[in-house]
Amino acid sequence: MSRDLLLLLEPGFTDPAQPGERFVCPHGVAIEGLLASDSGRAAQLDVKRVPFVRPRQDVVAVLDEAHQGLPVLVLGDGHPIPDDAQTLGDRRFVTDTRRILALLAERHGFPRLH
Repeated sequence: MSRDLLLLLEPGFTDPAQPGERFVCPHGVAIEGLLASDSGRAAQLDVKRVPFVRPRQDVVAVLDEAHQGLPVLVLGDGHPIPDDAQTLGDRRFVTDTRRILALLAERHGFPRLH
């Protein structure tokens, strides 16, 4: 995989356990804001927004059923892989929101958190 892939929950998702309500992911909302702030930089990586309900087939296809928590940044080979990335087979990925934001700055030139 040559480009980074960012997997996020769809904004405004619904949860069958709480009918009639719409939600945003508290871990993904800061990432969504950063992406919205610079669409040119956001175009440098692949972004996929997936439904809340599990199994999240798009996530399972990239990682596996045990790793469906979001957000997740799956690292491509276009940049050096950080030492703290998790490994699953030949995939390297990061799940911590603050680390994802830092990697978006390092790898794609987004502003850093202050």
